[in-house]
Amino acid sequence: MSWEVDGMVILVGVAAALACALPGVFLVVRGMGLMGDAISHAVLPGIALGFLFSGSRESVWIFVGAAIAGVTAAVLTQVLHSVGRMERGAAIGTVFTVLFAIGLILMVRTADSVEIDPHCVLYGAIELVPLDTVAFGLPPVLPEMQLPAALGPILIVLGISAIVIALLWKELRLACFDPGLARTLGFNAGALHQVIMVLTAATCVACFEAVGSVMTVTFIVAPAATALLLSRRMLPVVMLALLLGGVAAVLGHISAVTVPGWLLGGDVDTSSSGMMAVAAGGLFLIAVFLAPGRGVIATRRSLRRLAATVAMEDALGLLYRLHERGEARDDAHVRHLLEADVRIGPRRLERVLRRLQQRALVVCTNGSWDLTEQGRIEAAGLVRAHRLWETWLSTRSSVPASHLHSAAERLEHVTDPDLASALQREVGDVDHDPHGRKIP
Repeated sequence: MSWEVDGMVILVGVAAALACALPGVFLVVRGMGLMGDAISHAVLPGIALGFLFSGSRESVWIFVGAAIAGVTAAVLTQVLHSVGRMERGAAIGTVFTVLFAIGLILMVRTADSVEIDPHCVLYGAIELVPLDTVAFGLPPVLPEMQLPAALGPILIVLGISAIVIALLWKELRLACFDPGLARTLGFNAGALHQVIMVLTAATCVACFEAVGSVMTVTFIVAPAATALLLSRRMLPVVMLALLLGGVAAVLGHISAVTVPGWLLGGDVDTSSSGMMAVAAGGLFLIAVFLAPGRGVIATRRSLRRLAATVAMEDALGLLYRLHERGEARDDAHVRHLLEADVRIGPRRLERVLRRLQQRALVVCTNGSWDLTEQGRIEAAGLVRAHRLWETWLSTRSSVPASHLHSAAERLEHVTDPDLASALQREVGDVDHDPHGRKIP
């Protein structure tokens, strides 16, 4: 690996990833990640018309045409969704496939008169960026060096996006999370949405020659989606998306030039753009499993802890009711009821009883289970919440009497003392539930 080749490829890849991540975050946060796909394909007609109009790739008309095409795609999608009553995903798919097909036809038509390869437009040619360089520098502050020509448009769009987003940060954030509130406060949520559409379209145009239209979609969606798994605050999400996009670009190119050689031997490499997409997808997959709080592993742990807590509370409630009715609480009988009625499996049952004993909520003396003083207090709170819910549901809902128990059984586990007090005020001075059982 060398700076003259690999360093330039990585530099362009990182710049493209950063440029795509900025508008991509706002699209993904609004649940419109597919719109990035639509715009990256829908700008093709605008690019082709810009070529036909100017006769050169080096023209501002390309950016203008792409921006118009991108905004047109967004407007048509919204019209089909709101006026045509078409589901948003179907509207996006219809618009971008039609515009994409028109763009391909125009690209093939344009290829005979302008230096443009439809294959490069779709898949990019990032490995070739070191072949087209320009001198850049600010002597004596920054010495002159040769940098890829494709880097210039990407950095310009990246700078414009950063400035626009910084200036409209509060407005864009509000329009993303609550467009209705934004309109109430006097902000034009539709105009703010179009700002993101224009930035996305400009980014697609700036990146298409280096990484291609398809690769642009990956950089727009994957880093932002990964960042949303790691954080729920907007500023950290933006920072993480930028970082993850840059890391994916670096890892992707390094993998492209090294991994095939490890597997096949010899001096073998593969597509850098493709490996950058694989790296972005790999980072997303890692986040899916390992993200704190929202990853698969963390979610499963949380669900297991919740299931254990519910099982422990159900066991406390059962012992309280057995004591209340004066029934036997011998070990075999309690275990049978916990398995048959409360539906705690045999393997979990041992853990539940052990944890209840460890927390000094229950004791087993001479083969008989009983609640400790603290266990009685917690069990009474659960039973009280259960019977208050049954009372409230019997008078203020359409739940039939036969289903009151199952409904209250779910609600009792999420009822804190404040909510229980509120329920007591709602049902009034009532001592017994609808089944005639005393409310603790």
